[in-house]
Amino acid sequence: MSGLTPDIWSPAKRSEVMSRIRGEDTGPEISLRRALYSMGLRYRVHPSDLPGRPDIVFSRARVAVFVHGCFWHGCPQHYSAPISRRGFWKRKLTDNRRRDSRHRTTLQRKGWRVIEIWEHEVDSDPAACAKRVIEIVKGRI
Repeated sequence: MSGLTPDIWSPAKRSEVMSRIRGEDTGPEISLRRALYSMGLRYRVHPSDLPGRPDIVFSRARVAVFVHGCFWHGCPQHYSAPISRRGFWKRKLTDNRRRDSRHRTTLQRKGWRVIEIWEHEVDSDPAACAKRVIEIVKGRI
C-alpha cells in the first residue's frame, strides 16, 4: 500500500473537512486569473449559461478554461486514492471524469475551444499556463 496513508479522522470529522473544500475560486484558479489579468486579458468567471460553468471564459474568442484539481479529477501524476471508502471514491472520480467529458463535448459541439489545466501546472508556473491560454485566445479572435 505504498503512497496510501490511513484516515485517522472519524467519519464526522472527515465529512466536516471535505464539506469545506471550495468548488470555485480555488487557489490555482485565482493564480491563473491574476496571471491572465496582469498580461492584459479580461474574462468572465464561472458563467452559469455555459455547460460545466467553466472557471475562466473568453466569450468573444469562444474559449473556456477549466482548472482541474489533481485530487478531484484524477491527475495521472498526482492522484492518490484514499484508502477508506475506496468504492465511493472510485465512483466519485469516475463520475467526475464522465461529467468533465460531457461538458467538454457539449462545449466543443457549440463551437468552443476547451482548455483543461491541472492544478499542479498552475501551482508550478501560473505565467506559463497563462501564456498557453493567451496563445489560444489570440489565435481565435
